[in-house]
Amino acid sequence: MKKDAWKWISDNEMMIIAASNKVWELAELGLVEEKSSKFLAGILQEYGFTLEMGVAGMPTAFVATYGKGSPTIGFMGEYDALPGLSQKPVPYQDPIEEGAPGHGCGHNIHGVTGVMGAVATKEVMEQHGLQGTLKFLGTPAEETYSGKVFMVRAGCFDGIEAVFSHHPGRFNVAGLGSSLAMNSAKFHFYGRTAHAAATPYVGRSALDAVELMNIGVNFMREHVVQEARVHYVIESGGKQPNVVPDYARTWYYIRAPERDQVDHIYSWVLKIAEGAALMTQTELKVEFIEGLSNELPSRGLSKLITANMREIGAPEYTDDEMKFAEEMAKTVTREAKIDQLRASKRPGWQQLVEEDVHIDREIHDPWDEKIVWPGSTDTGDVSWIAPTMEFSTASATLEAAGHDWQWTACCGMSIGHKSLIFATKVMAGSAIELLTVPNLLKKIKTEHVEKMKGKKYICPIPADVNPPLEIAREQASK
Repeated sequence: MKKDAWKWISDNEMMIIAASNKVWELAELGLVEEKSSKFLAGILQEYGFTLEMGVAGMPTAFVATYGKGSPTIGFMGEYDALPGLSQKPVPYQDPIEEGAPGHGCGHNIHGVTGVMGAVATKEVMEQHGLQGTLKFLGTPAEETYSGKVFMVRAGCFDGIEAVFSHHPGRFNVAGLGSSLAMNSAKFHFYGRTAHAAATPYVGRSALDAVELMNIGVNFMREHVVQEARVHYVIESGGKQPNVVPDYARTWYYIRAPERDQVDHIYSWVLKIAEGAALMTQTELKVEFIEGLSNELPSRGLSKLITANMREIGAPEYTDDEMKFAEEMAKTVTREAKIDQLRASKRPGWQQLVEEDVHIDREIHDPWDEKIVWPGSTDTGDVSWIAPTMEFSTASATLEAAGHDWQWTACCGMSIGHKSLIFATKVMAGSAIELLTVPNLLKKIKTEHVEKMKGKKYICPIPADVNPPLEIAREQASK
């Protein structure tokens, strides 16, 4: 049955690549992915899935369902781009439109692997009369506003027994590392204007409050767990020097390995902000934007995915693709490549440097089970609800930097396309095994129950906080 799915994917390879290219060209930012979400939803509807659009208070979030009964298998797909990363599919920096968004994290591939993995599985279910339910969850705004957390809170993942997700990467691996939990919040300070030279004593500087808050947080850093990450930008700080600013705003991300650690640090940051307002006689308003949990990856799903990767085999690359990779390598220093590979902790990374390898074709066993990676993802919240695995395939060269023009280029050309087809086959093959080997899914679900002992999921986003649609639209308009 898996081979039937893989044949369908091979037979429809050009259609799948065209779908990925379409999302790559649209390149829409988080929560405003109107065209991308409608396009992907339309494919699923064409193949017989029923649609529920605009779920969880987000117009670009959707759930597509096929079949009935148990088991219920979930496929996730992202499709948001990043600002300023417009780039042609060439190995040197050349934007399509200067300053426009681009898929610098490969979410054009991410969304399409989920869609086509679900469709290929559905085709096999029809062909062989398999029972079960497939759900594709279109999850917007992973980069900025944690769309999946709002969908978890709304119950979109309830009843799903296992969840597959694929993210473009540098390596073929179903990793078992965790991620940092996170809160995102904006701190608005309101003061009073005055002539900064003639009557400064009349004014109350909101910018002073922002600066004092930032100083306080920077002193706090020494006294929190070393794995924590706290970073900010000043979004608004006044109009001109001779007017005391009556409004200023700073935006914070607070991250740590465990959810309760984030809660502790965030409460400390709130007290620092309140102190800054007291010191400057300004008013403080806190705007909570998003919160997310650390990941709990499924070892059972990792083994399943790794076995399917090896059964399919890693992609081969043409001379032109290797030449592209060699040209891309010239845009990065040897030192930068070493730094990136060292940070990956991939076993034997030194050999990749010595042999001047540009694309890693090896299919790895996960090497990161006890590692907490410094990034954050809303996939973490899904993993608290059901067994979840977000695996990666080599979609970019080893030199390419994530969230950069290099990644956009790779994910818009044939190196990314081969990863797309490979990952789609892996996803479909793994899902079909869960549908046809009942004891396999039972073991995976038992593992998740054991992992959740002593833990209870609490949504990190307060009940009165809605998806920040206006903030997203304002950001996109810039």
